[in-house]
Amino acid sequence: MHRLELIGITKQYPGVRANDGVNLKVAPGQIHAVLGENGAGKSTLMKIIYGATRPDAGQMAWNGREVDVASPAQARELGISMVYQHFSLFDTLTAAENIWLGLGKSSSLAEVAARTRAVSAEYGLPVDPDRPVHTLSVGERQRVEIVRALLTQPQLLILDEPTSVLTPQAVESLFVTLRQLSNEGCSILYISHKLGEIRALCDHCTVLRGGRVVGEVDPREESNAGLSRLMIGADTPALTAREGRAGAPVLRVQELALPQQDPFGVTLKDIGFSVCAGEIVGVAGVSGNGQQELLAALSGEDPRAARGSIKLFEQDIAQAPPNKRRAAGLHFVPEERLGRGAVPTLSLAMNTLLTRTEAVGAGGWLRVGEARRLAARLIEGFRVKAPGPDAPARTLSGGNLQKFIVGREIDANPKLLIIAQPTWGVDVGAAAQIRGELLRLRNQGCALLVFSEELDELFELCDRLLVIAQGRLSPSVPIAEATKEQIGEWMSGLWPTREEVTDVQA
Repeated sequence: MHRLELIGITKQYPGVRANDGVNLKVAPGQIHAVLGENGAGKSTLMKIIYGATRPDAGQMAWNGREVDVASPAQARELGISMVYQHFSLFDTLTAAENIWLGLGKSSSLAEVAARTRAVSAEYGLPVDPDRPVHTLSVGERQRVEIVRALLTQPQLLILDEPTSVLTPQAVESLFVTLRQLSNEGCSILYISHKLGEIRALCDHCTVLRGGRVVGEVDPREESNAGLSRLMIGADTPALTAREGRAGAPVLRVQELALPQQDPFGVTLKDIGFSVCAGEIVGVAGVSGNGQQELLAALSGEDPRAARGSIKLFEQDIAQAPPNKRRAAGLHFVPEERLGRGAVPTLSLAMNTLLTRTEAVGAGGWLRVGEARRLAARLIEGFRVKAPGPDAPARTLSGGNLQKFIVGREIDANPKLLIIAQPTWGVDVGAAAQIRGELLRLRNQGCALLVFSEELDELFELCDRLLVIAQGRLSPSVPIAEATKEQIGEWMSGLWPTREEVTDVQA
């Protein structure tokens, strides 16, 4: 008897059929991957299973009995739990309060906080139950979502891009947890664009393309290239990287020190580095070690930096607002797509106005037609799957919204691009496209600063690497001299002092 069976599931949205007669079977204790490019219908299918979306047609059977799951609460009663790609947390509540809301009223808040500490420690996913969610980084919020799901003791656990902002060490800990759950009989539906993860973890894989099932395979017997061909119908385009030829400094940060703004923040201590024209500098680090604070200081969201500590083309911008920094050539892609990178309820055309001024006329009047033309150009140029420029941002899949936001900033011809988590939740084809655009931008002389928790991505893209840990920044290391073992060690804050570096170089 199957734990879950879907028969002919169909879901139509205006302009797109997200699921088209999908059949799916999941056995007890099976770790079952659902693979497909952005917009293939994976997240819609998972929301149907979880009761967050109603199908237009089709049937669902749970432990051999036909069911109609009308809400997430009903799904949880059956034993189905889900971790969303886009988090479903209340920013103003603590981690424990968010978890408590999803567990019903059988336990007190104090009991839930204690269980959160125990489970997060047991599974190597550190969560402070007393911290307000708005103080957490994306990676830390991901942990809250996973721990909340584990506390429900599910029979079926749905994970939508669970490792997209986790470090390699945290991924390994999570895999140990998932294998343990599988051995205990819990079925797992696993969505990821990281093909190596699917091959290492999953014992069955269903591939979706254009809302339809196009194949079922044992991923352990497939290569990354084979899975990629099944997913996108073609080979992944290879990156045409070349060694960077750095020019004059574009961004120079020196003696940047910022006290934490809230009790759970990170204090930045004596941050110093530079980024030159025609190079990509990467910043690695475990989530929650000062990345948010440094990004806020560089983008202008936090204007408290001391005068002279941040310079763009040798001009002091330490206390300049974001619009003045953009006017000087600094563009920024935040790690949070919905809420900061884009306004969920606004159309793609209106979302161009967040950072672009072409459609703003004299006196602040908006030229809506110009905004729509810009959005249409971005949709076509960056191959964004969207009904058109009037589509609300929240209707796009995560990867397609990421392509639109990244495209919006690249299309502005920045002189310095600061980008956080550039390929978070993006399929292999779209990830290759975004990385290729970043390399093209570098080759045209732009300076790029890339924050990412994917070491493979940083090693593929960057000319130099830095590591941030506990609000401190490591010395830079050329990518040709760096190793993943060294960077992993530095992510614990164990790097040589400036004096030791000088001695080695001498």
